[in-house]
Amino acid sequence: MEAAAPGFVHAACPKCLAQNRIDAARVHEAPKCGKCETPLLDDAVVELDDASFDAFVSRTSVPVLVDFWAPWCGPCRQMAPEFAQAAMRLAGRARLTKVNTDLSQALAGRFGIRSIPTLLLMKDGREAGRLTGARPASELERWVASA
Repeated sequence: MEAAAPGFVHAACPKCLAQNRIDAARVHEAPKCGKCETPLLDDAVVELDDASFDAFVSRTSVPVLVDFWAPWCGPCRQMAPEFAQAAMRLAGRARLTKVNTDLSQALAGRFGIRSIPTLLLMKDGREAGRLTGARPASELERWVASA
């Protein structure tokens, strides 16, 4: 990832994966991708997979919180509304993403995901923290803010 200049953040487009440079003072003004016009730092949870993960994470300078989950997992389904709520509260400051471990087994293996839900906090393209188990939105917000 090209380092963001002072006063700027980088955000990968969740649709086309293009890297966008955004004035840090304007991150709350609903920036859109310069290539395809998709919102960049909104409150939507981004679905990632084996093919999109590295490009998205490496091109995004704000923290990326990744939820490794599966549709059959009860605690994962329980945490989904809390994760969405955290995404709303952290819009502009972090990107919240989900990786379905049933569909992205190579990625789950690469990160040593042994139980789900497992949450990874990625900063500057690298793992900066890990939590296992369902967590409330308030805890997710504190964790991202402290990183």
